[in-house]
Amino acid sequence: MDSKIIRPATKALRGEIVIPGDKSVSHRAVMFSALGTTPVHITNFLPSADCLSTVGVMRALGAKVDILGDTELVVQGNGLHGLQEPETVLDAGNSGTTLRLMMGMLAPQRFMSVFTGDSSLHKRPMGRVINPLRKMGANIFARGENTKLPIAIIPPKEPLQGFTYDMPVASAQVKSAVLLAGLFARGNTTVVEPYPSRNHTELMLEAFGVNLEYDGNSITVEPPETMTAPEELVVPGDISSAAFWMVAASIIPGSELLLKNVGVNDTRTGIIDVMKAMGADVAMLNKRKSGGEPVADIRVRHARLHGTSFGADIIPRLVDEIPVIAVAAMFAEGDTIITGAGELRVKETDRLEAICAQFGKLGGVIDGQEDGLVIHGGSVPVNGECFSHDDHRMAMSLAIAGMAGAGVTIVNPDCIAISYPGFYDELDNLLNK
Repeated sequence: MDSKIIRPATKALRGEIVIPGDKSVSHRAVMFSALGTTPVHITNFLPSADCLSTVGVMRALGAKVDILGDTELVVQGNGLHGLQEPETVLDAGNSGTTLRLMMGMLAPQRFMSVFTGDSSLHKRPMGRVINPLRKMGANIFARGENTKLPIAIIPPKEPLQGFTYDMPVASAQVKSAVLLAGLFARGNTTVVEPYPSRNHTELMLEAFGVNLEYDGNSITVEPPETMTAPEELVVPGDISSAAFWMVAASIIPGSELLLKNVGVNDTRTGIIDVMKAMGADVAMLNKRKSGGEPVADIRVRHARLHGTSFGADIIPRLVDEIPVIAVAAMFAEGDTIITGAGELRVKETDRLEAICAQFGKLGGVIDGQEDGLVIHGGSVPVNGECFSHDDHRMAMSLAIAGMAGAGVTIVNPDCIAISYPGFYDELDNLLNK
């Protein structure tokens, strides 16, 4: 197996980092542009493996996608009702976002489509998306009692019927799948969330001229006649990628980093709230808008962190950042208690179990709970060999823990290409300045 050695930092981290494009927004930019009739110029696109899976799927469905450079592309669609039957099986790779959102978009279509993915995606549960789509009239069949890949989507006998879905758990991907199916349904479709989740889908649908209505935690979509594509879409930097550097600068003495062009959508800034609750020195500067999304530069300085507690009400706003928050908690004083995070057991791996097992090899003292973690701060760092579980966020979190501690050897380190292909280069630049 491949491995990568991360050596401990011997000096403070200083400088500026331009954060690569937001993965969630990059996915949606390509998908929604393919439902318009005019070309959309997308810049700061994240060329990660996940986002390129979405590009491949949209091409297979008849959209024209021209890649002009590493982070720049043009998408030309065939209109809201212009998706075409694919000639082969659609491959979502490792991307749960691609699969779940596209199930919503393809469930109403008058042609058959079949999805597959990599070995990790085959293990992840899809029933929570399939079930509400079936209630709308979709014909979706899957392995494992209609819960797992491969998945076949058969044309419905009648157009899907809009309905009101009370979500048992807040999930941006499930919400998005239902809203996208609602674009093609008879009547309005309403999603009611227990807590607000990421709203990238809603913001971008509105940018494409779709009418949405809001009432508390409910969102209603009215099926449009067409979607009006903007000429330009600028993808903001991904706060989930910025989170690794936020934690690194906070726990390595003397550090100060300026993270440029970070998306600070309120549904994504839970990491900032938790870091500030731990005593982090985090400031948002130069606030502005980019492609309809709020953006800022984030300055982070080293600070003495302490433990905190948080639960289900904030989890949808930081679910992807739990592994790196665990790193911050290892270097903090006192305990950090996380609850309401059971969703992490069905990510690229069981992240709760992986955090306990792998960070423990680096000196972390972490107790796993059914839906969360208790992280005992003040651990004594040790050097160790850790397995990424082919999970990009675990690999990058392990790298930050090793850099701030006594070093680490990461087995299967290249999975970071899923969301942040340039991560190790950026890390090396900081260590060698």
